[in-house]
Amino acid sequence: MAMKPVLALRLGQQLRMTPQLQQAIKLLQLSTLDLQQEIQEALDSNLMLEEVNSEENADSDEKTSLDPPEETIESKPDSEDSDSESTTVNPEVEGDVVPDTSDQIASETIAEELPVDSVWEDVWDDVPLPSSYSAPEEGSDNFLENQNSSSISLISHLEEQLNVLHLSESDQLIILAILDGLDEAGVLTICLEDVLVAVNDNGEDEIELDEVEAMLHLVQHLDPIGVAARNLRESLMVQLNFLPKETPHRTEALLVVDQYLKSLANRDYALLIRKTRLKEAQLKEAITLIQSLNPRPGANINASNTEYVEPDVIVTKQNGRWIVELNGKSAPKIRVNAGYASMVKRADSSSDNTYLKNHLQEARWFIKSLQQRNDTLLKVSTKIVEYQRGFLEYGEEAMKPLVLHDIAEAVDLHESTISRVTTQKYMHTPAGVFELKYFFSSHVSTHAGGEVSSTAIRALIKKLVSEENPSKPLSDNKIANMLADKDIKVARRTIAKYREALLIPPSNERKQLV
Repeated sequence: MAMKPVLALRLGQQLRMTPQLQQAIKLLQLSTLDLQQEIQEALDSNLMLEEVNSEENADSDEKTSLDPPEETIESKPDSEDSDSESTTVNPEVEGDVVPDTSDQIASETIAEELPVDSVWEDVWDDVPLPSSYSAPEEGSDNFLENQNSSSISLISHLEEQLNVLHLSESDQLIILAILDGLDEAGVLTICLEDVLVAVNDNGEDEIELDEVEAMLHLVQHLDPIGVAARNLRESLMVQLNFLPKETPHRTEALLVVDQYLKSLANRDYALLIRKTRLKEAQLKEAITLIQSLNPRPGANINASNTEYVEPDVIVTKQNGRWIVELNGKSAPKIRVNAGYASMVKRADSSSDNTYLKNHLQEARWFIKSLQQRNDTLLKVSTKIVEYQRGFLEYGEEAMKPLVLHDIAEAVDLHESTISRVTTQKYMHTPAGVFELKYFFSSHVSTHAGGEVSSTAIRALIKKLVSEENPSKPLSDNKIANMLADKDIKVARRTIAKYREALLIPPSNERKQLV
């Protein structure tokens, strides 16, 4: 069969995303730290972009006020902003005033296209923080030390202490072999015989087992006390023996840890009282002393690097109304450089003018995408606060069930957009800093036909456990019955799942002596 070109018509569907839309979606899902890096890269690569100094930046607030429950939600831009919009001419668009069209963001895919001559504002305005918020001062003495400081490792912490000791070469080899066998919690994971074999293979002199035991004893009495123990009993014994002899109930604690640690772990207090021949008050004091010890001595030294969270949204209560504001301090403020923008000539097709035009176009797209991210984040956060006003007023027990579809329907956006804008975005509230995802939870039906948030149920479980009698802790079945008395229908298996998520041990492990 001969091969020849032919013309044919085909009907099909394709999803095409413009570079502007791709950039808008990318910025929308970035966390605050990633966004700061993205803005800095744009400032470094595009000469049309410049950072707005704090002195030059006008006080323009993007805020939404939440009226009391009986009133509706409304936006209240500052009067200064509205005046500046009507009188200020943006030189970036060659003398044309840029109107506000923030209402145009309500589409399922953010926007179909971000044209060059758009109506988005070309300035990344600063949103001042509320007066109750205090940022760290860069002039403080420990400012630089607190920035990206990495925590010291357990091994280096122990080596610093060993460096001041005058140890022989063989002793140093033994200790290095012991340190190599420590895990992140400071527990020795290898036996002394393995340490002995490793040292004798690398050293010139023959080492005896008692020398290894002596070096292990030395390491165990470094800071933190009890590190390099081979099991929990040995670690607790080292810590108890290190205490002064006059420490109250030290002898009783040593007896319990040395001979009856398994019974203590099973909370078999009747057996402990019978075996140790201690009175209940004495046993209680001994257990209190044991609980003050650290079962994982090296865990605190091996802490991971501190991760700082910069809130994207700040929620405050002013004059009985909840105010939702974007944190303008979370990212640099940028705008188009008016001087470079004025150099662009419309009818000039030279290479230099084309270069300037391309950078101006990219700068406009980038600022529009930032503004769109700003508006979408504020819009979604406002609806979340509207839904979860009870949580802000009364705590976790008043949390309402909420899913992405509810917010998407309220703000007329697609669920995928809501998912992007709530991932790795944080809200600062009077109750603390929470990820926006935290306010979404499934629901559990009530006997009255209503719904209760799973977050509220976890809060109720936590409250019931904190108020229980330590000598007779509540079982999962008992907690389910107590919630049923409040018309909350929860199965025992669900209670167990929520309890484990809260890191609350079962009732037999929560039992204590009164």
